[in-house]
Amino acid sequence: MKVFQVIHGYPMRYNAGSEVYTQGLCQALADRHEVHVFTRQENAFLPEYELQRETDPADPRVAVHVINMARARDGYSHREVDGAFAGLLDDLQPDVVHIGHLNHLSTSLVFPARQRSIPVVFTLHDYWLMCPRGQFIQMYEDEGQQPWPVCDGQEDRKCAVRCYRRYFGNDDDEFERDAAYWTGWVGRRMAHVRRVRNAVDVFLAPARYLLGRFRDDFGIPEDKLVYLDYGFHRERMAGRARNAGESFTFGYIGTHIPAKGVNHLIQAFGELTGRPRLRIWGRDRGVETAGLKRMAEALDGDVSDRVEWMTEYRNQDIVRDVFNRCDAIVVPSIWAENSPLVIHEALQAGVPVITADYGGMAEYVRHEQNGLLFNHRDPSSLARQMQRLVASPEWAGQLGRRGYLQSDDGNVPDMTEHALEIERIYTDLLSRRGTI
Repeated sequence: MKVFQVIHGYPMRYNAGSEVYTQGLCQALADRHEVHVFTRQENAFLPEYELQRETDPADPRVAVHVINMARARDGYSHREVDGAFAGLLDDLQPDVVHIGHLNHLSTSLVFPARQRSIPVVFTLHDYWLMCPRGQFIQMYEDEGQQPWPVCDGQEDRKCAVRCYRRYFGNDDDEFERDAAYWTGWVGRRMAHVRRVRNAVDVFLAPARYLLGRFRDDFGIPEDKLVYLDYGFHRERMAGRARNAGESFTFGYIGTHIPAKGVNHLIQAFGELTGRPRLRIWGRDRGVETAGLKRMAEALDGDVSDRVEWMTEYRNQDIVRDVFNRCDAIVVPSIWAENSPLVIHEALQAGVPVITADYGGMAEYVRHEQNGLLFNHRDPSSLARQMQRLVASPEWAGQLGRRGYLQSDDGNVPDMTEHALEIERIYTDLLSRRGTI
């Protein structure tokens, strides 16, 4: 088959979970199929919507078509992007389009595929289709609430007032006018996205929690939803050998943004006794990373000296650069993550995970079986669970060895087998359309 993957970023330009997974899937599919990728970059020195062709820097079999979105990234539907994508569809004649994310690209590019009778598969990595900001985390809170409160469901005016108020004027007399404008904008966006939803043939959900949210809250029919956890290149997580001579070390892998709860992790680390270490991996995000570093520097005593800021790493080197250098991984997200790659990767490498009792995180980590759960958004609860591992590093090792509890052998799904399952989904769609 000729497969056309669509993702809003591709490594190494963008290196978060959905991008890393898509790259891994593309490389596995390339063993049996011709694989192309449609993705974006943001280069202010290039013409907007300019299209370039590259190859995957780690696998030249994968062709990568990169459109420039330096100024248009915050919209949702772009005729120019749709036109460029339609042109590629005509040139490449793919058998199937598989979407990983449309944020910063164009929601409406599903329609050119639909018009050409090309099946469309959509992997749900977050809530972006039914939440304009993607994570059901609000930007503004009521007095007395924690910053970045969790949203209990999409409503047009609530989205406008809680998440788009940053675009309002500062005049109280104009508040309702601004609220009405952004309520209308959100409403148009949501009506459009529901049409996009209807143009997709099948949705893949890597967590049952996520599947239920899209079925119950967004109206995707049960027969268009498939639960399928992510696949992994398991060989990349093999051979962990913890570096000797270090005190118990916690690791964090991810972006330095509020939704990830890194600030809660730093706060919790400051409550620990003993002399553990905390290593934080991720791309420097300028002022946000600097703000987190100031939080760490303000911790009492010598605690701040035991917080280390690590550089970004290649996923292929995750054991050498990350898992050999920590004893437990902490996933402190405040949003309802669905199926975090880092949880799977850590469990495959034999590293225990501490995470929140919320969303898909609690689906893959079971308390006192292969990791520990803390009360969602409670740094003191997180600190108590972290302290248990500091006090009993042998137990931490036992938890890590339990691995992935959804399989009999403790292994996460293999990427080669996962790609074959994806292939079967493609084949089923094509057979239904009578094209194979």
